[in-house]
Amino acid sequence: MGSKLAGKVALVTGASRGIGRNIAEELARNGAKVVINYASSRDKAEEVVAGIKKDGGEAIAVQADIGRVSEVERLFQTALEAYGQIDVLVNNAGAMLTKPIVDVTEEDFDRLFATNVKGTYFACQQAAKHMGRNGRIINFSTSVNGHMFPAYSVYAGTKGAVEHFTRQLSKELGPKGITINAVAPGPVNTELFRTGKTEEQIKHVGQMNAFGRLAETDDIASVVVFLAGEESKWITGQTLRVNGGFI
Repeated sequence: MGSKLAGKVALVTGASRGIGRNIAEELARNGAKVVINYASSRDKAEEVVAGIKKDGGEAIAVQADIGRVSEVERLFQTALEAYGQIDVLVNNAGAMLTKPIVDVTEEDFDRLFATNVKGTYFACQQAAKHMGRNGRIINFSTSVNGHMFPAYSVYAGTKGAVEHFTRQLSKELGPKGITINAVAPGPVNTELFRTGKTEEQIKHVGQMNAFGRLAETDDIASVVVFLAGEESKWITGQTLRVNGGFI
């Protein structure tokens, strides 16, 4: 176990699988106590906690639907009751949709904006209320926003909102020493990305960056660990395109 984040408490939303799981594991390896948030995958979340504890770290799993403000508040209160502080917030949880505009329903629109925008925003609000000096907030956007892909309009719109309030909040939170940035991955080799795609489509997308492969989850997690640490103290209000030259 490393000591880079020793004494810190990190809350990671959507941490039971994929990128969120790897982020939680890497934060723990660097010494942070980690709150593993999940919406419905309790067994997966407990598996992450067990793995962290096996490696000598400390973690708990907390269920909450971040699309509901009351549950975001409960998530933070549970984390504070367990560890007494929150130093790092990673707003990783998100929903994705690819549909032509003519097929998008009001339910689709509301679901994506509830999770990706409202959930992230009100988690930032809780962090602003409860974080001490030198806190770190890391939001998640997408490098899709740099392309004009058909069928991504709602998803890209939610992430555009995240990028803009990340920028706007930087000067509001700066006097408390809190940094806030967004990470915008390109295509990552996860179950979520692969679902609904043929191997040919996956290969094609993987060849769209400078390295000719999909990102792996640790390519993203290592950047989050950097942003969570002391070395990133002069970076705030930025969106980092962590995409291997995808755009």
